[in-house]
Amino acid sequence: MEHFRTLRSLFKVTVPQHWRPSKRVQHRYCSKLANTGVTSRERNVTVDKFKSQISSGPSFQDFIKEVSVNKTYAADGEHTDKHSYLSEDLDMGNSRKVYFETYGCQMNVNDTEIAWSILQRKGYQRTADLSEADVVLLVTCSIREKAEQTIWNRLQQLTAMKKRLLKTHAPMKIGILGCMAERLKTELLEREKLVDVLAGPDAYRDLPRLLTVADGGHQASNVLLSLEETYADIMPVHLAPQGYSAFVSIMRGCDNMCSYCIVPFTRGRERSRPVSSILEEVRMLSDQGVKEVTLLGQNVNSYRDTSEEQFCGSDLTKLSRGFKTIYRTKQGGLRFSDLLDRVSRIDPDMRIRFTSPHPKDFPDEVRNTLTFNSARRAGAARVCCQS
Repeated sequence: MEHFRTLRSLFKVTVPQHWRPSKRVQHRYCSKLANTGVTSRERNVTVDKFKSQISSGPSFQDFIKEVSVNKTYAADGEHTDKHSYLSEDLDMGNSRKVYFETYGCQMNVNDTEIAWSILQRKGYQRTADLSEADVVLLVTCSIREKAEQTIWNRLQQLTAMKKRLLKTHAPMKIGILGCMAERLKTELLEREKLVDVLAGPDAYRDLPRLLTVADGGHQASNVLLSLEETYADIMPVHLAPQGYSAFVSIMRGCDNMCSYCIVPFTRGRERSRPVSSILEEVRMLSDQGVKEVTLLGQNVNSYRDTSEEQFCGSDLTKLSRGFKTIYRTKQGGLRFSDLLDRVSRIDPDMRIRFTSPHPKDFPDEVRNTLTFNSARRAGAARVCCQS
């Protein structure tokens, strides 16, 4: 025991007086409110002021309400999309030049005309010279692998051109529209960062906002499919050679779900454009001297307009003889034969075509309408199928 006492005395360290910690601890406050020098009354006033600032500021709804774009109607009935977080002049084109390249079917040609109509309203200008374009938009197809590979190759070329022009030109924005944007969303945005803007077939109204976001240096995309979008209120800007022929979209999407076809997954469910909107566009084209109109749709002869109550009867859909379907039978609506009859009466000198039809949707009513119009004498409208 004596041995341990001796060892402890040898290792005993005397701490200098100025090294010893003070018993008084100085508290550190994170805010002025915690300072004991602030009276209870002053603290309550400050808290009330802070609460009033919060109550008058943006609420949680202000941050989520634009998930679904506010849709308003101007005094003239024209549909507009407004984003409260963008000033009205921010998403304007300011005479920026847009260059379009269209690949694939006739529906993509019509989509190009719709997209251009939307951008034209916002002050964009269209150019046929790629070298002077501020925005390049490719309207794409996904029906075959070769069609997609063509777009990938084109993106490589455009990206190389974009880098060359950076020395003397503002950064060119590259956008992908249509079916390929819908099918390859993530890959298009992430693969080598080739794309600035992505818009699916039902998101063309959002193009001005997407381009504004891209101008800020961010990638922007909207590939949401819609159960209602038909662009019925947007009058396409037709640019057919000599203006002799034009495409008119009467429906979008498809419900057939064929095992070999990707259309229901890239263009969504089937919905028909109101007949009044179609007739208005055909009349306008007739006034412009157009002599041939092609009615477009993925399954054009399953057209069914239910936009007006008078069209919504209880009659069940009639299929062609010998056909049956596993899907629930639809009912009511203004059918394709009625549309053909109304369109053919607008201009007796106009040829009416349509594509693409499905054999199961050729009931007797459609055949009778085609036969009747084909039997009209010279000077009458002619209706024919383009498969």
